[in-house]
Amino acid sequence: MPLKYSSAVLPAIVAWALLIGATHAQASEEGQTAGDTQTPEAAEEIPLRPMELSYNASMDRGISLKGSARRILEQRDDGTWHFRTDVDSFIADIDESLIFRWENNQVIPLRYRYKLSGFLIRKREEAIDFDWDKMVVSGHHEGDRFSMELKEGAMDPMGYQLQLSQDIKAGKREMEYLVIDKGDYDTDRFAVIDQETTRINGEELRTLKAEKVRDSDSKRQSLMWFAPERDYMLIRFLQVEPDGSEYELTISEASFDR
Repeated sequence: MPLKYSSAVLPAIVAWALLIGATHAQASEEGQTAGDTQTPEAAEEIPLRPMELSYNASMDRGISLKGSARRILEQRDDGTWHFRTDVDSFIADIDESLIFRWENNQVIPLRYRYKLSGFLIRKREEAIDFDWDKMVVSGHHEGDRFSMELKEGAMDPMGYQLQLSQDIKAGKREMEYLVIDKGDYDTDRFAVIDQETTRINGEELRTLKAEKVRDSDSKRQSLMWFAPERDYMLIRFLQVEPDGSEYELTISEASFDR
């Protein structure tokens, strides 16, 4: 199926397979401090535009399973943004959403919700609410409630994925994010490591290959391919587990509002 674009604009997103992979790996990844380790010379304002992306998802854990993922970004009447993910597969369904502000090329999270359910999978729910006036963040993870100081630059488990693609588009090659997950702070680090030609749906695209930076003794690998010719859209994601199991996401369709 050829990759279709109804408009050419806006960087894209997502490491959905990170969420599915973490469900099976039961691993929490590196914590985070806000921002990046490389700053472009000019902080040019990058506008967000509404989009809808569809991905094909596959998982190989001894048997091959397939599913689909859809991600939508839309602006609300009050000027804030709604970012949501719907995942439908044989083993898991995910409903994830974020309300945020986009200011100075930064995602400012306001309200995050996550729900996982599926066949032979323990249900998981998470909620995070950000009060930037009082600098307090609160919520719950699998029934355990929390409330703590909100640190400058803190992000949610979904918003940093959007921020990552925006930062790569802005020219950054090493990124570090302070992420609130499971009622605590983590630091997630990413780096662009190579340029490759990647074939997706019969089309060859020049891509920037990025990875999630892990401890040197980690046997888990998370790789992402962003296409500069497609406005730095995430066109492929691959996660390889220590046991050799693989989770892969490839883009199938994209549309953007002008």
